[in-house]
This record gives sequence, C-alpha cells and structure tokens, in this order.
Amino acid sequence: MQPKDGPTEWRDRILSQPELVLEDHDVMRALIRAGDERRGPNVIDLRAAAMDRLETKLDALEDTHRHVIAAAYENVAGTAQVHRAILALLDPPTFPALLEALDGPIRDILRVDSLRLVLETAEEEQDPALERFEGVLCTVPAGFIAAYAGRNGPVILRAAAGGTETIWGDRTRWIRSEALMMLDLGPGRLPGMLALGATDADQFRASHGTDLLAFLNGVFERVMRRWLS
Repeated sequence: MQPKDGPTEWRDRILSQPELVLEDHDVMRALIRAGDERRGPNVIDLRAAAMDRLETKLDALEDTHRHVIAAAYENVAGTAQVHRAILALLDPPTFPALLEALDGPIRDILRVDSLRLVLETAEEEQDPALERFEGVLCTVPAGFIAAYAGRNGPVILRAAAGGTETIWGDRTRWIRSEALMMLDLGPGRLPGMLALGATDADQFRASHGTDLLAFLNGVFERVMRRWLS
C-alpha cells in the first residue's frame, strides 16, 4: 500500500512548517542518529553530544519547574487552611464553645485525625465540669509536656508510632505522626500544648516547614490567655 503523501508532499510540508520537526524530540533524535550513521563510526559529532547534554539539562529544569510550582500551590493551600483555622478559633464566645470547635470544625479544617489540648495542672483531679470534653482536653501533671516533647521548640513534628494514651487515648495505636505546639500561657501559669495527630506517617515529618503552624500556635496562645485571664 502506497503512503498517502509522497516525498515531495512531505518535503513541502516540512519546509512550510519546520516547527513540526523542531518541536518533536523523537523526530530530532532520529534525524541526528541518521546523520551519525552516514558519517560512520570514525567521526565524532560534538554537536550531537552537546545537544544530548542540553536535552538532559532541559529535562532537569522542567522537573525542577514542576516541583517549584507544586510546592507553591501547596504553600498557598496551607496558608489558606491555617487562616480558616484561625478564624474558627476567634469565633467561639465561651471557653466550652472553643473546646467544641477544636473537637470539630478546627480539627476538620486542619485535616488531622485527632486534636488534643493538653494543660498542665497542679490539681490531682480533673474538674468534673470538663469531663464532657475528654475527647479534646486532657490535664497532666507539671513537667509532663517537656518530658513528652523531649526537646525545645515552639513546634515539633515527628513520628508517633506507639505514642502515649495520656495524649491520644484510644486512638494511640492509630496515630503515626504528630505536631506538638508548645503553649506559653503567660506569667505564673503552667504551660500547655496543642497536639495534632495523624494516621498518615508522612503528614508531620521533622523535615517539613513549621512557619504556618508556629503562626497558628501564636494566635492560639493569645486566645487561651484571654480565656484564662
């Protein structure tokens, strides 16, 4: 079966639209290989070698460009997410309403599987009025937070395989990564901690940036100081 277009037609088409060849990497590589074969094995084409190197560099640049764009989109999405969480923190008119928001809308906005507000206290027993918030609030003895965090820093991201039931309760075995946000509740007060837990081991990693969570932490500190004043 004869091709629809003969050599003359293909030649005319290429001359009128050379970009069809120049923009097709496979065609260009085939043309270069054909030229190499005609020159024979004893002739080295430095131009072809340079083109191969340039093509490799171009592919690397394109990959870098895609990663930069993806990171930028993730940063924008993360910023919007934290902004929505902050607005939700400012809405509750009472402290119990704040706890309810933490256990519902705010946890959902931050896309975590568990969220706990941990407060150190000198009291041996928890206030009965707070028992209904045990899903989001837990009280611990003085010094517990520093021991649990294990190191200093306003925000700590890490793996949480095993965890501790004091923080995560019956979800302990499911929590695989956690973000620990240290709360300075003001002079004369014991510290607190906002703990975010995820079943995804990669959601919170030490290599991730903490700027947005640190900002959220600063806002939450001020909200807590208002209710404790």
